[in-house]
Amino acid sequence: MQKYTFSQASEAQELIDKLAGRHLGEQNVEGEVREILEAVKIKKDSFLIEKIRAFDCREFNNPLRLSESEIQQGAAQVSPEDMEIIAEAARNIRSFHEAQLEKSWFQTREDGTILGQKISPVRRAGLYVPGGKGGNTPLISSLLMQAIPAQVAGVKEIAVTSPPRENGTLNPYLLAAAYLLDITEVYRVGGPWAVGALAYGTESIKAVDVITGPGNQYVTMAKKMVQGQVGIDMLAGPSEILVLADDSANPEYVAADLLSQAEHDSLASAVCVTTSPYLADKILESVEKRLADLPRADIARESVENFGAVIIVPTMQTGIEIANRIAPEHMELMVQEPWNYVPHINTAGALFLGAWSPEPVGDYFAGPNHVLPTQGTARYASALGVQTFCKKTSIISASMKFTRAKASSIAKLARMEGLEAHAKSVEMRK
Repeated sequence: MQKYTFSQASEAQELIDKLAGRHLGEQNVEGEVREILEAVKIKKDSFLIEKIRAFDCREFNNPLRLSESEIQQGAAQVSPEDMEIIAEAARNIRSFHEAQLEKSWFQTREDGTILGQKISPVRRAGLYVPGGKGGNTPLISSLLMQAIPAQVAGVKEIAVTSPPRENGTLNPYLLAAAYLLDITEVYRVGGPWAVGALAYGTESIKAVDVITGPGNQYVTMAKKMVQGQVGIDMLAGPSEILVLADDSANPEYVAADLLSQAEHDSLASAVCVTTSPYLADKILESVEKRLADLPRADIARESVENFGAVIIVPTMQTGIEIANRIAPEHMELMVQEPWNYVPHINTAGALFLGAWSPEPVGDYFAGPNHVLPTQGTARYASALGVQTFCKKTSIISASMKFTRAKASSIAKLARMEGLEAHAKSVEMRK
């Protein structure tokens, strides 16, 4: 893990550019994904099955859609204790997202004109849930974080796709989450071909209006290519964390939290920005020590060696400026009085305040969504939420008095743009 000392934020630009470019990788997958999507359009289910047999389950001959009894049987394999943990997490996530609900609104003017905005859910959403190491590390939280906001938004049809295990089944924990949420439309298919199926439709899978969910670079590229045909949540890259720490921070906590993201992916980034040289050295020591005990040590080590950093800065103001330029997915404030820093942090996907708010608390259980913008897109993008599954329709009910009084002005504006039919449409109502 590299150690840097910067006297001002501009000196960190080369490192910032390196972190922002992680998603590019070395492999250009655009052409391959385009071919995949075209094949989905033409061959539909048969192509999905061909890919499932090639990548997931060699002898696959199951229906793509799981029956409700299969979902129930999978959920029955999960212990009551584990079911209650999933259920409690779901309750917390639902409570948080219910607060995001927007209401339709209207305003009435003196001349009788009524203007407003109508909030409506999309009709149908497709949720992509990565399988995780052949289904052995099921991303239960990913399903909860996508499905619950969609349900709160009022989406009537929710389709879930996830790659099957070698025996053609899905992990019982994923099915337990689906069962608890009363989701009955679940498909055993993953990869960019699943994104294509959700976007274009096949014999078994109806096309959706919005596709959400994380995935590898192939899945992300597929989402990018179908955007416009459908809505998407975001183009998520490898996970990232930035810890802003002063000399009050516990180096063991900081190191553990950095590694909580580094173990995700060799392209993940884990950065600490601190004013304390002593803390920086202690964090480096602790990261090295803790790496030895991780089951995913090889992945985490590659991550911290290539995209990990401890940055020493002269002041917290410099640290804040660097953090805002990096615009990380997750930012922890391991400082005294973290609330004092909140007004100055405006580009993080999610903020975690204090020593008792490690990133996994938010990732799994507290309630805020963990599907967050990466690669610096937190400068303008937001977390997945209820709004992801809603659309806003403007309402215009102009009065006769308003239209007649303003017809000449409106017509003049139309003619400024060279649109005579627009002008005449209004003038005939004078």
